[in-house]
Amino acid sequence: MEKTRELLKLTVDESRFVSQFKVPPHRAYLESSFYEQFGIGGVRVDRVDPGLITMTFKVPARLIDRNGYLSSGAIAILVDELGFALMFVEGGAMDVSVDMSISYLSNAKVEDELEITSKLLGQKGSYYGTLVILKNKATGDIVAEGRHSLFKKPTSKL
Repeated sequence: MEKTRELLKLTVDESRFVSQFKVPPHRAYLESSFYEQFGIGGVRVDRVDPGLITMTFKVPARLIDRNGYLSSGAIAILVDELGFALMFVEGGAMDVSVDMSISYLSNAKVEDELEITSKLLGQKGSYYGTLVILKNKATGDIVAEGRHSLFKKPTSKL
């Protein structure tokens, strides 16, 4: 652990340089975050219907793991963000992820084109369930299937 601390320690010049960075706070719903751009940048929306969104995504090199496949973390980002996309209402209250369950079924390599389907499974009060399926367009293999449940804060009637 000490060796790691030594390697990460900044020099005085490096410390001065880093302290000059100005990072404005993220303004939710007004601009996309680094997390969103990194994870879902390149997703193309093909079709939008109530309770259903169909998208296409070409796997970029930035989301590949050390084995050359789409990383499990990148798949989790896609399930999280694209499951939430069904619930998004501009100017509405922020939704909160309650639970996410992902089955990783096959692999996708860089430049593979994926068909992503995000469906609303149902709603009970302010609790919603979504299903996100990532399928390789060329082979027809399901890469992953994610179930995402969200809590949507009720809007005020005032």
